[in-house]
Amino acid sequence: MEDRPGTLLHLELGDATPEEGAARAYDLVRRDGVERVTWWENAAFERTDLPRRIRDGRSLVVVEAEERYDVPPPTPAVSQTHCFRRHPRPSQGVLTGTPTLGLMIVWISPRTPDLAVSLRDWGDFVHIRHIAAAAIPGFTQISVYENTGETDPRYMHFYEFDNAEAEATFATMIDHVAPRLGGRDSQAYAEWADWRPPGGRLYYCNSFTRLGEVSPT
Repeated sequence: MEDRPGTLLHLELGDATPEEGAARAYDLVRRDGVERVTWWENAAFERTDLPRRIRDGRSLVVVEAEERYDVPPPTPAVSQTHCFRRHPRPSQGVLTGTPTLGLMIVWISPRTPDLAVSLRDWGDFVHIRHIAAAAIPGFTQISVYENTGETDPRYMHFYEFDNAEAEATFATMIDHVAPRLGGRDSQAYAEWADWRPPGGRLYYCNSFTRLGEVSPT
């Protein structure tokens, strides 16, 4: 997914089986403006180490598309569907030329609209910045997207991994970032780790392993 040129990502989180996810991908790839569709398996279903404001799902379908894409209605297997537009600030990380085999998606919102700028600044200049600077093995590109609808979650942090061990890769993040900030007991680490002081609410965070992809023929 590192080479995706489109500006939109449409995500469907739900309980589709791998076969149903593939069928949905082959259906969606025929829609106007679609550049690629991938389907994924949740690597840490119903995790308990992070707060969650929405029901988790065992499956994820990701549509990469251009602006002319018309978001379709969800299927019964979908519990959450959102379309996000790439944020003007650039992605961070590295391009390795290898395919994206693992994902971590983070959905956050400001507690009130006036806190959107402070939350975005924390995300870009504090949180994502130090993750990218740590050069964590397996982490490649980190991109930010904004919801195209007037709804929560407002922002998506889209982390790409070049290996299929998505949850194991995610689990190494703190061990790489904390020493850069003076350890887990430092003030700098607390500012990096906590989305609440800049006015944030975490809606969802989880890791996914890629099962397949399809592009228009």
